Amino acid sequence: MAAAEIVGPQATPKGLRHTFGTHAMLQGVPITLVKKWMGHARLQTTEIYLDVIGPEERDLARKMWVSTPYQE
Repeated sequence: MAAAEIVGPQATPKGLRHTFGTHAMLQGVPITLVKKWMGHARLQTTEIYLDVIGPEERDLARKMWVSTPYQE
C-alpha cells in the first residue's frame, strides 16, 4: 500500500474494505449490490455497513471524504 501512497491507520486490507463498504452505503448503493460486490454470503454481514447511516455518523463520514489526507 505504501507504493500506492495509501498511508495512515486505515491503510490495511481490512480498513480499505470497510471504507469501501461504508462509502458505498453512504452513496445509496442498494445493500444487495454492496453484498454482491463485497462477496458476502449473508445479507446480515453487509448490514454492518448500515450502522453509519445515522444522521450524526453520516455528517462525520461526509467530512472524512473531504478532509485533508492523513499526515504523520
